[in-house]
Amino acid sequence: MRPTMLTSVLRARPIVARSVPTFARRMASSGHGQETFESFTERYVAFFKSAEDLFEVQRGLNNCFAHDLVPAPAVVEAALHAARRVNDYATAVRIFEGIKEKVENKQQYEAYLAELKPVREELGIETKEELYAN
Repeated sequence: MRPTMLTSVLRARPIVARSVPTFARRMASSGHGQETFESFTERYVAFFKSAEDLFEVQRGLNNCFAHDLVPAPAVVEAALHAARRVNDYATAVRIFEGIKEKVENKQQYEAYLAELKPVREELGIETKEELYAN
């Protein structure tokens, strides 16, 4: 008689599932402060300076360009140096393609090209337009 009483007592306990309401989960995940453009720039410059292989460089570029802003020229310069350091010319060229897609107009793209011209010349990087001009 004892085993049946124990199993009936165990079965009688209600199972309570604790679930967090959806709105509470969303609110909990938004506890991060907004990152300033300067801290964003510093973070990605440091990231690209320490990137040691192609995977890291491409992952950093993917994350950097996923944000709703155009990276500062300092970030682009660090990314270009990282791409050449890991010996991947194609990624260096594609960085400029990414910049071209992110900016709002052609004048902004030209301003980036003008500001980064010394770096491009130093590293021997041409844009896609320059490569396929003929």
